[in-house]
Amino acid sequence: MLKILLENPLLLLFLVAAVGYPLGRLRICGSSLGVASVLFTGLAIGALHPDLKLPEIVYVLGVALFVYTVGLANGPAFLAALKRQGVRHNFLVVGVLVFAAGLTMLAQQLFHLKPALAAGMFAGSLTNTPALAALLDIIKHTVPRTMLNSLLADPVVGYSITYPMGVIGMILSISIMQRLWKIDYAAEAKLLRGFGVTTEPLRNITIRVTRQQAIGTTIEQLRRENSWDVIFGRIWHDDAVVLADPCSRLAIGDQVTAVGTQEELQRVTAFLGERSETEIDLDRREFDYRRIFVSNPKLAGRRLRDLRLKEKHGAIITRIRRGDNDILAAGDTVLELGDRVRVITDRDRIEQVSAFFGDSYRAVSEVDILTFSLGLAFGLFLGTLPIPLPGGSELRLGFAGGPLVTALVLGTLGRTGPLVWSLPYGANLTLRQIGLILFLAGVGTRAGYGFVTTFAQEGGLLLFGTGIAITCTVAVTMLWIGYRVLKIPMSLLTGMLAGLQTQSAVLGYALEQSRNELPTIGYASVYPVATIVKILLAQLLLTVLMN
Repeated sequence: MLKILLENPLLLLFLVAAVGYPLGRLRICGSSLGVASVLFTGLAIGALHPDLKLPEIVYVLGVALFVYTVGLANGPAFLAALKRQGVRHNFLVVGVLVFAAGLTMLAQQLFHLKPALAAGMFAGSLTNTPALAALLDIIKHTVPRTMLNSLLADPVVGYSITYPMGVIGMILSISIMQRLWKIDYAAEAKLLRGFGVTTEPLRNITIRVTRQQAIGTTIEQLRRENSWDVIFGRIWHDDAVVLADPCSRLAIGDQVTAVGTQEELQRVTAFLGERSETEIDLDRREFDYRRIFVSNPKLAGRRLRDLRLKEKHGAIITRIRRGDNDILAAGDTVLELGDRVRVITDRDRIEQVSAFFGDSYRAVSEVDILTFSLGLAFGLFLGTLPIPLPGGSELRLGFAGGPLVTALVLGTLGRTGPLVWSLPYGANLTLRQIGLILFLAGVGTRAGYGFVTTFAQEGGLLLFGTGIAITCTVAVTMLWIGYRVLKIPMSLLTGMLAGLQTQSAVLGYALEQSRNELPTIGYASVYPVATIVKILLAQLLLTVLMN
């Protein structure tokens, strides 16, 4: 069997993935390693023979795919976060990461660790695979070929030994601190309005207008003056049903449908009148509704108000299904390929509107090879450009940082003329997962033999303990400064900690504890900056330690 694997790298790749991926789904004490278990499976199999390793192109392709798709998906969230408290939150993350780099340098000096091993420990303690990829990339460009093989293994060994507690240490820190501070996540959820998100599913009700204060003002004015986060759908006036638009005015006795969270709908109902027992949205004789896939590339990256649906098609959109979440369809909401929009229009126009949006499941499962390849090629090229540093040294973004920076820009733009840079939601997740598996399997098998040797004979326990200390110190520092000093809600802060760690397992634990979606906002707001800063700090750390 060993001989077969040595002669068939593709078989080795899929064996590592097939064994490692299901192992990562096993939950121990409420946590699991997830896809990172592919790395440890690769290490275990690679440890069987010094030549049992995947070609270098496997992990290079994998990391490029992974960070590029992450950047495309997080570009808009990154920009939106910066408009609110995102700048302050990202400064906190950057400061804590610099502190972590300082701790790593201190440990390297105290315990006389190899520079590449210490840099890998930094990446592993903060569970960041792009930072590890950046280390491998800078070693390939700066180290003589005679020393290349041995030095390439050092960062992976340091990363692999410290990675497990990089996950577990963060989770334990959250668990201990939330008990110590007696966090009430339910009370914190009331602060969500300030972050523009909801924790509840969207609901649809019919309201009967009975209050005079609702008369004489347009629906849009009422929404703005009262800060209502709802969408109005249909209005029943004088035994006729019409679609609501921003200029619609209500009259006593009208019935209007509204979409929003339960709390928001209660506010609107108290202002307009009372809840109606008649659900006019169930009357589909004149107006009908349908969930429609956005598969028309001409609509990707367009704001809803720019489509002029009411004027051109006699239709309105009340909500958008993106991934597993429903969002309200505001005028400045930007459509993405793969969205499912809930459209209300005349029964006779349903097919016309469906054709306008595309409504093709097959189309949203496909990837535009032109824009995907063009964007990724530019990112890889950007990663090869040297950035001069003081002292005559150079820094490269590499195959991880270059595609990530490019993807953040392109993901924010959405489209440039006819070129749509964003990927359909499902296609993005699939490519991201494949890329990460390729990378983890590649680096795992290539470092497996060196990992076993180092852990058993060259201070593996010391690296493990040092990694625990760095991870837990970073976690507690971040939580204490964020919660005690900056007064950031714990449910948001735990998501930020997961973003600092760029670790989905920590995010999953944070979501389970808070029982709301605020950790996701914290995660998305700092993830891009945390990834970039860790890539740069890892390379800078290695450069400084080797000089």
